[in-house]
Amino acid sequence: MIATSRRLALGALSAAIAAGSLAACAPLLVGGAVMGTIVATDRRTSGAQLEDEGIELRSASRLRDVLGERGHVNVTSYNRQVLVTGEVPSAQDKQLVEQALSRVENVRAVVNELAVMGNASLTSRSSDTLITGRVKASLVDARDIFANAFKVVTERGTIYLLGRVTQREADRATAIVRGVSGVQRVVRVLEIISEQELQNLLPASPRQAASAAQR
Repeated sequence: MIATSRRLALGALSAAIAAGSLAACAPLLVGGAVMGTIVATDRRTSGAQLEDEGIELRSASRLRDVLGERGHVNVTSYNRQVLVTGEVPSAQDKQLVEQALSRVENVRAVVNELAVMGNASLTSRSSDTLITGRVKASLVDARDIFANAFKVVTERGTIYLLGRVTQREADRATAIVRGVSGVQRVVRVLEIISEQELQNLLPASPRQAASAAQR
């Protein structure tokens, strides 16, 4: 899906250039997104993003074989590290899930955050959705971090933060999220990179902003 969207976006951009319809300073809208200065907000490689999608699909299939209709399990893969959240009826099921996912092709680690309890109610899940929205909005409002560098997962009021970020970004995001209404706990499932690695990942303008944030 990512590769297809990217091909469509590049195709539309090429067509617009060929038609001479791009003004010198005007942004181009492709699929509702502004394609002016293209900023890579996901710090995984495109190959890693596709692999994470594949891991999630393969994991879902594996879970159907292991659990059937028992439990409510969510799988989120980021840079081949798998976060498992939700509820299962027994400790044995929790262990079975972890063992099954650890054998999924290309998974490098499994973070098992399953709770042994009955399935969360629809009300609880709806509340989690609202909390996720508030957390993302709070990260966007912060001017000293890149909100899109974080993936946010919410389960029964607990926020899980995934991403490739610096220690500074991790600490700042954690402080922000802890202040969001409805958040009970923050769990960091983050890959910490150096400030230099961050600089190498960013285009010129965001790089300057990141440097200013460090001072």
